[in-house]
Amino acid sequence: MSATSKRALITGITGQDGGHLAALLHGKGYEVFGIIRGQHNPRRLITQQEFPYVTLIDADLTDSSSLVRAMQVAKPDEVYNLAAISHVGYSFKNPQLTADVTAKGVLNMLEAIRLTDKGGNVRFYQASTSEMYGGLEYNRPEKGYDEQSTFHPRSPYGVAKMYGHWITQNYRESYDMYNVSGILFNHEGERRGVEFVTRKISNAVARIKLGKQDHIELGDLWPKRDWGYAGDYVEGMWRMLQQDKPDNYVLATGETHSIEEFLTLAFAEIGITDWKPYVKQNPAFMRPAEVDLLLGNPEKAERELGWERKVDFPGLVKLMVTHDLTVEETKI
Repeated sequence: MSATSKRALITGITGQDGGHLAALLHGKGYEVFGIIRGQHNPRRLITQQEFPYVTLIDADLTDSSSLVRAMQVAKPDEVYNLAAISHVGYSFKNPQLTADVTAKGVLNMLEAIRLTDKGGNVRFYQASTSEMYGGLEYNRPEKGYDEQSTFHPRSPYGVAKMYGHWITQNYRESYDMYNVSGILFNHEGERRGVEFVTRKISNAVARIKLGKQDHIELGDLWPKRDWGYAGDYVEGMWRMLQQDKPDNYVLATGETHSIEEFLTLAFAEIGITDWKPYVKQNPAFMRPAEVDLLLGNPEKAERELGWERKVDFPGLVKLMVTHDLTVEETKI
Protein backbone atom coordinates (compact mmCIF):
# COMPACT_ATOMS: atom_id res chain seq x y z
CA MET A 1 0.00 0.00 0.00
CA SER A 2 2.53 2.57 -1.16
CA ALA A 3 1.47 6.18 -0.76
CA THR A 4 4.42 8.06 -2.23
CA SER A 5 3.56 11.45 -3.77
CA LYS A 6 -0.10 11.37 -2.76
CA ARG A 7 -1.85 14.52 -1.58
CA ALA A 8 -4.22 14.62 1.38
CA LEU A 9 -6.57 17.31 2.70
CA ILE A 10 -7.52 17.14 6.39
CA THR A 11 -10.32 19.08 8.06
CA GLY A 12 -9.92 19.34 11.81
CA ILE A 13 -6.14 19.57 11.42
CA THR A 14 -5.79 21.34 14.79
CA GLY A 15 -7.58 18.57 16.71
CA GLN A 16 -6.30 15.38 18.30
CA ASP A 17 -6.88 13.09 15.32
CA GLY A 18 -5.76 15.72 12.83
CA GLY A 19 -2.35 15.95 14.47
CA HIS A 20 -1.85 12.20 14.61
CA LEU A 21 -3.04 11.78 11.03
CA ALA A 22 -0.86 14.57 9.66
CA ALA A 23 2.23 12.96 11.18
CA LEU A 24 1.24 9.52 9.89
CA LEU A 25 0.61 10.70 6.32
CA HIS A 26 3.80 12.81 6.22
CA GLY A 27 5.74 9.73 7.28
CA LYS A 28 4.20 7.85 4.35
CA GLY A 29 5.34 10.48 1.86
CA TYR A 30 2.11 12.43 1.44
CA GLU A 31 1.91 16.14 0.74
CA VAL A 32 -0.43 17.24 3.53
CA PHE A 33 -2.90 20.13 3.48
CA GLY A 34 -4.99 21.19 6.44
CA ILE A 35 -8.09 23.33 6.65
CA ILE A 36 -8.04 25.87 9.46
CA ARG A 37 -10.99 28.00 10.49
CA GLY A 38 -10.66 31.67 11.43
CA GLN A 39 -8.06 34.22 10.44
CA HIS A 40 -6.99 34.71 14.05
CA ASN A 41 -7.27 31.10 15.21
CA PRO A 42 -4.78 30.75 18.11
CA ARG A 43 -4.06 27.19 16.99
CA ARG A 44 -2.65 28.42 13.67
CA LEU A 45 0.85 29.24 14.91
CA ILE A 46 1.00 26.13 17.11
CA THR A 47 0.04 23.93 14.17
CA GLN A 48 2.55 25.60 11.87
CA GLN A 49 5.32 25.11 14.42
CA GLU A 50 4.50 21.48 15.19
CA PHE A 51 3.73 20.47 11.61
CA PRO A 52 5.86 22.67 9.33
CA TYR A 53 5.24 20.24 6.47
CA VAL A 54 1.46 20.94 6.49
CA THR A 55 0.13 23.61 4.12
CA LEU A 56 -2.72 25.41 5.89
CA ILE A 57 -5.75 26.60 3.91
CA ASP A 58 -8.31 29.04 5.30
CA ALA A 59 -11.77 27.50 4.96
CA ASP A 60 -14.85 26.63 7.00
CA LEU A 61 -17.20 23.64 6.87
CA THR A 62 -20.15 26.02 7.01
CA ASP A 63 -18.92 27.95 3.94
CA SER A 64 -19.31 25.87 0.77
CA SER A 65 -17.39 28.27 -1.47
CA SER A 66 -14.34 28.13 0.80
CA LEU A 67 -14.35 24.32 0.63
CA VAL A 68 -14.48 24.42 -3.18
CA ARG A 69 -11.47 26.73 -3.12
CA ALA A 70 -9.66 24.44 -0.67
CA MET A 71 -10.19 21.52 -3.04
CA GLN A 72 -8.87 23.55 -5.96
CA VAL A 73 -5.75 24.54 -4.00
CA ALA A 74 -4.96 21.15 -2.47
CA LYS A 75 -5.97 18.94 -5.42
CA PRO A 76 -6.08 16.00 -3.00
CA ASP A 77 -6.16 12.29 -3.67
CA GLU A 78 -7.68 11.75 -0.23
CA VAL A 79 -9.88 13.94 1.99
CA TYR A 80 -10.24 13.19 5.71
CA ASN A 81 -13.18 15.00 7.31
CA LEU A 82 -12.30 15.08 11.01
CA ALA A 83 -13.69 18.53 11.87
CA ALA A 84 -16.77 18.71 14.08
CA ILE A 85 -18.30 20.20 17.19
CA SER A 86 -17.04 17.10 18.92
CA HIS A 87 -17.77 17.54 22.63
CA VAL A 88 -21.01 15.77 23.58
CA GLY A 89 -21.80 18.02 26.54
CA TYR A 90 -21.18 21.16 24.46
CA SER A 91 -23.60 19.91 21.80
CA PHE A 92 -26.50 20.06 24.29
CA LYS A 93 -25.71 23.74 24.93
CA ASN A 94 -25.17 24.60 21.25
CA PRO A 95 -27.33 22.21 19.21
CA GLN A 96 -27.80 24.49 16.19
CA LEU A 97 -24.07 25.13 15.79
CA THR A 98 -23.48 21.39 16.19
CA ALA A 99 -25.95 20.70 13.38
CA ASP A 100 -24.45 23.36 11.10
CA VAL A 101 -20.87 22.08 11.49
CA THR A 102 -21.09 18.39 12.35
CA ALA A 103 -24.04 17.50 10.10
CA LYS A 104 -24.38 20.03 7.29
CA GLY A 105 -20.61 20.52 7.14
CA VAL A 106 -20.25 16.96 5.86
CA LEU A 107 -22.72 17.70 3.07
CA ASN A 108 -20.80 20.86 2.17
CA MET A 109 -17.51 18.94 1.97
CA LEU A 110 -19.05 16.21 -0.16
CA GLU A 111 -20.53 18.78 -2.53
CA ALA A 112 -17.15 20.51 -2.84
CA ILE A 113 -15.58 17.19 -3.80
CA ARG A 114 -18.37 16.34 -6.25
CA LEU A 115 -18.11 19.71 -7.98
CA THR A 116 -14.32 19.77 -8.29
CA ASP A 117 -13.38 16.10 -8.75
CA LYS A 118 -14.54 15.58 -12.30
CA GLY A 119 -12.52 12.39 -12.68
CA GLY A 120 -14.06 10.78 -9.61
CA ASN A 121 -10.64 9.99 -8.17
CA VAL A 122 -10.86 11.55 -4.70
CA ARG A 123 -11.30 9.18 -1.77
CA PHE A 124 -13.26 10.57 1.19
CA TYR A 125 -13.15 9.57 4.85
CA GLN A 126 -15.93 10.63 7.22
CA ALA A 127 -15.30 10.49 10.96
CA SER A 128 -18.38 8.78 12.32
CA THR A 129 -18.74 7.92 16.00
CA SER A 130 -19.89 5.29 18.47
CA GLU A 131 -22.19 7.95 19.96
CA MET A 132 -24.59 7.14 17.10
CA TYR A 133 -25.45 3.83 18.79
CA GLY A 134 -26.72 5.31 22.05
CA GLY A 135 -25.78 2.40 24.30
CA LEU A 136 -29.35 1.50 25.27
CA GLU A 137 -30.16 -1.91 26.71
CA TYR A 138 -32.48 -2.93 23.87
CA ASN A 139 -30.00 -2.36 21.04
CA ARG A 140 -26.82 -3.58 22.73
CA PRO A 141 -25.34 -6.66 21.01
CA GLU A 142 -23.47 -9.16 23.17
CA LYS A 143 -20.18 -8.91 21.25
CA GLY A 144 -20.40 -5.15 20.86
CA TYR A 145 -21.72 -2.79 18.21
CA ASP A 146 -20.63 -3.53 14.66
CA GLU A 147 -21.29 -2.00 11.25
CA GLN A 148 -24.83 -3.43 11.08
CA SER A 149 -25.99 -2.47 14.58
CA THR A 150 -29.00 -0.23 15.20
CA PHE A 151 -28.40 3.48 15.79
CA HIS A 152 -30.12 5.44 18.55
CA PRO A 153 -28.14 8.65 19.20
CA ARG A 154 -28.75 10.33 22.57
CA SER A 155 -27.19 13.77 22.06
CA PRO A 156 -27.27 16.54 19.44
CA TYR A 157 -23.71 15.50 18.62
CA GLY A 158 -24.73 11.89 17.99
CA VAL A 159 -27.72 12.97 15.87
CA ALA A 160 -25.54 15.31 13.79
CA LYS A 161 -22.92 12.63 13.29
CA MET A 162 -25.61 10.22 12.17
CA TYR A 163 -26.65 12.63 9.42
CA GLY A 164 -23.02 12.92 8.33
CA HIS A 165 -22.72 9.14 8.30
CA TRP A 166 -25.78 8.60 6.13
CA ILE A 167 -25.15 11.48 3.71
CA THR A 168 -21.68 10.03 3.14
CA GLN A 169 -23.21 6.69 2.22
CA ASN A 170 -25.93 8.37 0.14
CA TYR A 171 -23.34 10.21 -1.97
CA ARG A 172 -21.40 6.98 -2.40
CA GLU A 173 -24.49 5.25 -3.75
CA SER A 174 -25.86 8.22 -5.72
CA TYR A 175 -22.69 9.53 -7.38
CA ASP A 176 -20.40 6.48 -7.28
CA MET A 177 -17.98 8.35 -5.01
CA TYR A 178 -15.30 6.56 -3.00
CA ASN A 179 -16.69 7.44 0.44
CA VAL A 180 -16.11 5.55 3.68
CA SER A 181 -17.23 6.12 7.25
CA GLY A 182 -15.05 5.06 10.14
CA ILE A 183 -17.25 4.40 13.18
CA LEU A 184 -14.66 5.04 15.86
CA PHE A 185 -15.18 4.27 19.50
CA ASN A 186 -13.57 6.52 22.12
CA HIS A 187 -9.94 7.12 21.30
CA GLU A 188 -7.80 9.26 23.56
CA GLY A 189 -4.21 10.32 24.04
CA GLU A 190 -1.79 13.12 24.80
CA ARG A 191 -3.29 15.33 22.08
CA ARG A 192 -6.81 15.16 23.51
CA GLY A 193 -8.27 18.49 24.68
CA VAL A 194 -8.52 18.98 28.46
CA GLU A 195 -12.29 19.49 28.14
CA PHE A 196 -12.62 15.73 27.52
CA VAL A 197 -12.90 13.58 30.62
CA THR A 198 -9.84 11.36 30.06
CA ARG A 199 -7.43 14.27 29.48
CA LYS A 200 -9.16 16.26 32.22
CA ILE A 201 -8.31 13.43 34.60
CA SER A 202 -4.72 12.90 33.44
CA ASN A 203 -4.01 16.63 33.54
CA ALA A 204 -5.57 17.04 36.99
CA VAL A 205 -3.65 14.05 38.35
CA ALA A 206 -0.40 15.59 37.13
CA ARG A 207 -1.27 18.93 38.71
CA ILE A 208 -2.26 17.28 42.00
CA LYS A 209 1.08 15.47 42.05
CA LEU A 210 2.89 18.78 41.54
CA GLY A 211 0.78 20.65 44.12
CA LYS A 212 -0.90 22.89 41.54
CA GLN A 213 -4.45 21.83 42.47
CA ASP A 214 -6.05 19.72 45.19
CA HIS A 215 -9.06 18.07 43.52
CA ILE A 216 -10.90 17.44 40.26
CA GLU A 217 -14.61 17.98 39.52
CA LEU A 218 -16.39 15.44 37.32
CA GLY A 219 -19.91 14.39 36.39
CA ASP A 220 -21.08 10.77 36.39
CA LEU A 221 -18.38 8.21 37.18
CA TRP A 222 -20.22 5.01 36.22
CA PRO A 223 -20.42 5.23 32.37
CA LYS A 224 -18.27 2.65 30.58
CA ARG A 225 -16.48 3.27 27.32
CA ASP A 226 -14.42 1.34 24.80
CA TRP A 227 -11.22 3.39 25.08
CA GLY A 228 -8.27 3.11 22.70
CA TYR A 229 -5.29 5.21 21.64
CA ALA A 230 -5.85 7.83 18.94
CA GLY A 231 -2.49 7.12 17.30
CA ASP A 232 -3.63 3.56 16.58
CA TYR A 233 -6.97 4.71 15.20
CA VAL A 234 -5.66 7.11 12.54
CA GLU A 235 -3.76 4.16 11.07
CA GLY A 236 -7.16 2.54 10.63
CA MET A 237 -8.53 5.63 8.88
CA TRP A 238 -5.73 5.50 6.35
CA ARG A 239 -6.16 1.77 5.79
CA MET A 240 -9.86 2.29 4.99
CA LEU A 241 -8.97 4.53 2.04
CA GLN A 242 -6.47 2.04 0.63
CA GLN A 243 -9.05 -0.71 -0.07
CA ASP A 244 -10.25 -1.56 -3.57
CA LYS A 245 -13.87 -0.81 -2.68
CA PRO A 246 -15.27 1.73 -0.19
CA ASP A 247 -16.98 0.40 2.91
CA ASN A 248 -17.70 1.34 6.53
CA TYR A 249 -15.68 0.00 9.45
CA VAL A 250 -15.84 0.01 13.24
CA LEU A 251 -12.58 0.69 15.09
CA ALA A 252 -12.65 -0.33 18.74
CA THR A 253 -10.78 -2.39 21.36
CA GLY A 254 -13.61 -4.81 22.15
CA GLU A 255 -13.47 -4.07 25.89
CA THR A 256 -14.98 -1.47 28.20
CA HIS A 257 -13.74 0.42 31.24
CA SER A 258 -15.48 2.88 33.56
CA ILE A 259 -14.40 6.38 34.48
CA GLU A 260 -13.75 5.01 37.96
CA GLU A 261 -11.27 2.52 36.47
CA PHE A 262 -9.56 5.35 34.60
CA LEU A 263 -9.29 7.30 37.85
CA THR A 264 -7.85 4.31 39.69
CA LEU A 265 -5.08 3.75 37.15
CA ALA A 266 -4.33 7.46 36.73
CA PHE A 267 -3.94 8.14 40.45
CA ALA A 268 -1.89 4.96 40.84
CA GLU A 269 0.65 6.53 38.48
CA ILE A 270 1.36 9.15 41.14
CA GLY A 271 1.27 6.72 44.06
CA ILE A 272 -2.29 7.38 45.28
CA THR A 273 -4.43 4.28 45.85
CA ASP A 274 -7.57 6.01 47.16
CA TRP A 275 -8.64 8.73 44.75
CA LYS A 276 -12.01 9.50 46.35
CA PRO A 277 -10.78 12.40 48.54
CA TYR A 278 -9.51 14.12 45.38
CA VAL A 279 -12.65 13.78 43.24
CA LYS A 280 -15.84 15.82 43.59
CA GLN A 281 -18.97 15.24 41.54
CA ASN A 282 -20.48 18.39 40.05
CA PRO A 283 -24.04 18.31 38.63
CA ALA A 284 -22.98 20.92 36.07
CA PHE A 285 -21.00 18.21 34.25
CA MET A 286 -23.92 15.76 34.06
CA ARG A 287 -25.74 15.48 30.72
CA PRO A 288 -29.50 15.54 30.05
CA ALA A 289 -29.18 12.07 28.49
CA GLU A 290 -26.17 9.89 29.23
CA VAL A 291 -24.88 6.86 27.34
CA ASP A 292 -24.07 4.31 30.01
CA LEU A 293 -22.08 1.74 28.01
CA LEU A 294 -20.43 1.60 24.60
CA LEU A 295 -18.63 -1.52 23.41
CA GLY A 296 -17.37 -1.95 19.86
CA ASN A 297 -16.76 -5.04 17.74
CA PRO A 298 -13.70 -4.44 15.49
CA GLU A 299 -13.68 -7.90 13.87
CA LYS A 300 -14.37 -6.61 10.35
CA ALA A 301 -11.58 -4.02 10.49
CA GLU A 302 -9.16 -6.60 11.90
CA ARG A 303 -10.09 -9.11 9.21
CA GLU A 304 -10.31 -6.87 6.12
CA LEU A 305 -7.93 -4.03 6.97
CA GLY A 306 -5.38 -5.94 9.01
CA TRP A 307 -5.86 -3.27 11.69
CA GLU A 308 -5.27 -3.82 15.39
CA ARG A 309 -4.88 -1.63 18.43
CA LYS A 310 -1.37 -1.60 19.90
CA VAL A 311 -1.83 0.40 23.11
CA ASP A 312 -3.94 -1.29 25.80
CA PHE A 313 -6.02 0.52 28.44
CA PRO A 314 -3.41 0.63 31.22
CA GLY A 315 -0.83 1.72 28.65
CA LEU A 316 -3.12 4.51 27.46
CA VAL A 317 -3.64 5.88 30.98
CA LYS A 318 0.08 5.69 31.73
CA LEU A 319 0.94 7.45 28.46
CA MET A 320 -1.44 10.32 29.20
CA VAL A 321 -0.42 10.87 32.83
CA THR A 322 3.28 10.66 31.99
CA HIS A 323 2.83 13.21 29.21
CA ASP A 324 0.91 15.64 31.42
CA LEU A 325 3.46 15.35 34.24
CA THR A 326 6.15 16.38 31.75
CA VAL A 327 4.06 19.25 30.40
CA GLU A 328 3.06 20.58 33.82
CA GLU A 329 6.62 20.36 35.17
CA THR A 330 7.77 22.71 32.41
CA LYS A 331 5.10 25.31 33.14
CA ILE A 332 5.86 28.22 35.43
